[in-house]
Amino acid sequence: MSETEKTNVIERRAIKTEVRVSRIDGASKIVGYASVFYDKDDDGTEFEIFEGFVERIMPGAFDRAIRERDDVRALFNHAPDNMLGRTEPGTLRLSVDRRGLRYEIDLGNTIIAKDVAEHIERGDVTGSSFSFAVTDQETRTEDEVDIREITGVRLFDVGPVTYPAYEATTTGTRAMATELRSILAGKRVDRRSLAERLKKHSIRQEVRRKKGG
Repeated sequence: MSETEKTNVIERRAIKTEVRVSRIDGASKIVGYASVFYDKDDDGTEFEIFEGFVERIMPGAFDRAIRERDDVRALFNHAPDNMLGRTEPGTLRLSVDRRGLRYEIDLGNTIIAKDVAEHIERGDVTGSSFSFAVTDQETRTEDEVDIREITGVRLFDVGPVTYPAYEATTTGTRAMATELRSILAGKRVDRRSLAERLKKHSIRQEVRRKKGG
């Protein structure tokens, strides 16, 4: 079943994948993949959000965002005060290849840019992430497993992150399963209330990670 629906819920995904610093003729840039596409021959491209629920980012999911030039920021750890670049002035460039969503960030003469580049080169930062809202998706159940295939998104930000484990900050626990499935099934839910509860849950998860729990 095909679904076209703007959820208005901002989600984040992070993966451990290539992210590196390139220095050519005195110019420095960060290059990485914010997302990888689902490949049926690669189990590592299908992600279990919670037991019995998997998610796939499908080829073509970012085509509209790039074609229509979503105003995307490059941020470190999704923090607005950790600005690294932006698509509108051209300091962030997005492209798509067979693997996924690739980004290039021209590094400016800022403290955060220098610090992030240093962390990447030292191997402290080894992953990337992106923030988005789903515009198109397909959902179905196979062998008692719910499958969500994301086929279109609105992009908000991309960039390197400290914690590169694939994680759904708005769908990360069994407690959220019923409400998420209601959205995917097109049922009526109080999305403002849902978004607020998910946001609080995300903050709690972040605190646990920082405490090492």
